[in-house]
Parts: sequence; C-alpha cells; structure tokens
Amino acid sequence: MATYPASFSVHTSGKGTYEITEHVESMVRESGIQTGTVTVFIQHTSASLVMMENADPSARQDLHAFFDHLVPEDTPYFIHTYEGPDDMPSHIRMVLTRTSEVIPILGGSLSLGTWQGLFLFEHRDRPHHRRVTLMVMGD
Repeated sequence: MATYPASFSVHTSGKGTYEITEHVESMVRESGIQTGTVTVFIQHTSASLVMMENADPSARQDLHAFFDHLVPEDTPYFIHTYEGPDDMPSHIRMVLTRTSEVIPILGGSLSLGTWQGLFLFEHRDRPHHRRVTLMVMGD
C-alpha cells in the first residue's frame, strides 16, 4: 500500500464556506493512487470541514444562517472572548462539525455523490490563512 502526504493553504475572507474539492482531487491525481482513501484534515480550532451540496449556493447560505442562529456571537455567558465576540462561537461551531473527512478513491478520483463537495467552513469574521493536510493511501 502506498501513502502520499500533501498539504495546501486556503485564504479565507471571513465567515463562510470555501470549496476545496478541486484542491483535494488534484492532489489525489498527483498521488497516482487509483484505489484507496484520502483523509483530509484541517489544522485549526476555529474552522472545520463539511461535506455539503455544491450545486446550489443557497444551501450553504442556509447552513451559515443556521449556525449563526445555533451559536450566536452575542452569548453573554461566554468567557473565552479574548480575540473578539466570534472567538468562542467559532470553537463551538468547529466542535459541532468536523476537522477531518475520509473520502474513497475509485479509478484515481474522489468517489463523491453527484452534488457533494468538500468545503472549508470558516467560523471567524476576519480573514485567515488555513492549512489543510491530506494523506492519500491505497494502490
């Protein structure tokens, strides 16, 4: 079984979802692995990964609105606010989502459903430089 480690950066402009499917797909092709899995991991505690519909942007707009409602930034009992009112909410949003995804590889490509895309979910208001690491494994 072969392994292929890789990484890339994503520059965000603030809260929202940023599709990274093509970055991951490119690195899978570069690995030469035809059958296996890729583990995608984000190295942050205030951003996460989500598998989401990538055809209609309104689905992601609804996701953003839901998380703003679920974990509001004006919660008076949060004490971890050193970096601003989005500090603790960003950590909670990360905990409620995922920091890694494992995606099957078949025929040298990601085996995703028709409308599935992989997104970096930025939970902070201001721009950030996010690091994503991958481990492609298989034959």
